[in-house]
Amino acid sequence: MVEQAFEHHDIDWVYHTVQVNPEGLADAIRGIRAMGFLGGHVSHPHKEAVLPLLDRCSETAELVGALNVIHREGNALLGENFEGRGLVALLRPILDPAERKIALLGTGRAARAAACELARLRPAEIAVYGRNAEQAGALSDLLKANFQLEARALPWAGELELPPETDIVVHATTVGREDPNARVPLRVESLGKQTVVADMTADPPDTQLLREAARHGCPTIEGLGMYVEQVAEAIALWTGVAPDRGVMREAIEEFLEV
Repeated sequence: MVEQAFEHHDIDWVYHTVQVNPEGLADAIRGIRAMGFLGGHVSHPHKEAVLPLLDRCSETAELVGALNVIHREGNALLGENFEGRGLVALLRPILDPAERKIALLGTGRAARAAACELARLRPAEIAVYGRNAEQAGALSDLLKANFQLEARALPWAGELELPPETDIVVHATTVGREDPNARVPLRVESLGKQTVVADMTADPPDTQLLREAARHGCPTIEGLGMYVEQVAEAIALWTGVAPDRGVMREAIEEFLEV
């Protein structure tokens, strides 16, 4: 996606993909500094370990405890977490989250990133549903402490039924990753037909949850579009150019063969 965006916009930059072992991470960051790299993506398993190696990080990266984008500002390297940005970019044209009731399914890194971005838009409440009660409680406490909004931690055992007045559902667990037929244990029929259902799973983009929600009549947002948006934000941060999302989408669909 990045290479195609650079070529499309005639940006004379090079995007390298480099495999770094955990024991070499600190040296890799020193290399970025020494060679004058202007930015980069950080992927698993380095998203948490890289934080203390940078000069500073955004509030979201600090709260999530992980980052996925580095950019240079003068001689400093800054860390950002854009994992929730794609969700917000696609959600707002459909339904403004302000004063809305949001159900967040999951408590991991993607869920925390989504929660922080959504919390900034002042929803009426965010209900965190997690199989791990301690993690769900920690995330709801983080939201209450840092964003002064109504947040609740609720159990998720068996088939989940949500209140019909729920405005937005965000699925942010690993269920469905690389398996289009894996089913999220959510009774979609419990939702109102006005409920927007977003699935942060990028591969595959056509998940079982989204198919069930669409059949029920709910508006849906798929994770591949979110991924394109978050990468586009990184390119814009590095280069100052807003990249063509269509070009990027075509590139990632070709890569994933979807």
